[in-house]
Amino acid sequence: MLMMISALYTLYALIKFYATVMEIGFVVKAKKTEAVILDPANFIKAANYKIANSKMELLSILYDLLIFVWWLGYGLNMLDGQIGTQNEILRSVIYIDVFIVINYIFSLPFDLYKTFLLDEEYGFSNIDVKTYAIDQIKAGALFFVFGSLVVALIAWIMLSFANWWIWGFVAVFIIILFVNMIYPTLIAPIFNKFTPLQNDDLRVSIEELLQKAGLKSSGVFSLDASKRDNRLNAYFGGLGKSKRVVLFDTLIEKLEKRELLAVLGHELGHFKHKDIIKNILSSGLMLFIMFAIFGNLPKDLFLELGVSNKIYMNIIMFLLFSPVLSFLFMPIFGMISRKNEYAADEYGSECESKEALSSALMKLANENKSFPLSHPLTIFLYFTHPPLVERLRKLGVDIKSTMDCTKEKCQA
Repeated sequence: MLMMISALYTLYALIKFYATVMEIGFVVKAKKTEAVILDPANFIKAANYKIANSKMELLSILYDLLIFVWWLGYGLNMLDGQIGTQNEILRSVIYIDVFIVINYIFSLPFDLYKTFLLDEEYGFSNIDVKTYAIDQIKAGALFFVFGSLVVALIAWIMLSFANWWIWGFVAVFIIILFVNMIYPTLIAPIFNKFTPLQNDDLRVSIEELLQKAGLKSSGVFSLDASKRDNRLNAYFGGLGKSKRVVLFDTLIEKLEKRELLAVLGHELGHFKHKDIIKNILSSGLMLFIMFAIFGNLPKDLFLELGVSNKIYMNIIMFLLFSPVLSFLFMPIFGMISRKNEYAADEYGSECESKEALSSALMKLANENKSFPLSHPLTIFLYFTHPPLVERLRKLGVDIKSTMDCTKEKCQA
């Protein structure tokens, strides 16, 4: 059993490695061709950023594989012997917390490199060391308080019910829904400042757009994203009465009113088509399958690992192998998501115009340095959004004839 799951994880890593190598080769060749969507300077810059990110991903894949082997061969047994308490619930909380902290330390060099070197070099990151450290402390505090409570709950369920994985799934799914409900009003403000939108004209237009779509929100807010990053974004956050419209301050600065409304119209398209509910249900299905698998692992596996068959070992197996199962589901969810994106684009263009949405998408690509071309395997494995070239074509845009419109002097 151990050989089989180790081989499965290795195959997963090899597929990711191969796809990344193919993506690097594709982008290296593509950047030598005529620029599309982006202006020539940003086209080259976006390609170089994509290549640099992909090279870092290659190292990360190999690094993760080594860490995985270390955990199975030594780490799990070593950690198990260091915990003195015999209380099953407390032992589970300590074991899982330490496991996650060790993995965080292992991953920290990559995060620091990307944040302070790579993203800063390409003009994305504005974050300073103090803000970064405070963010990490806040996230860590939330994890230790609420994450430990969740682990304790799952451990109690495992001790109390024969078919614990069913009740464990129900508990975790409810917690996920609850977190989504409170995130925009209680969690997100811990990290960012949310200010009611000051532009009355824009706010009224957005509220009219929401009313037309039948969406009731708790307000329209600007988020101080620029203190960390220069990328542009907007989203609808929350569930139920906590729903709110959030615009990055970078987005408000760069897009015209009609373009902003088209982007928000796209997001409203997901609401109108009930994509959010569909995503929650599909994520719930994936989570249920994972609980069913990890709730019925054979005892021989733990014997082969040389660890005790304690309740927290099932949770550890979940944490170690869930990326593999998620990876298997990604192409299916990706295909569904890409189809939904086309439909949302259509709704967004109806809210404003196809010209406004296409102009906004091109500005977003230029400002975010998003390389518009990718290898088909990368698209199949990872993309939740269609390639931008295809989205624009679906909106009826002639890609070549709009190239000049990526420059500031051109109005779509």
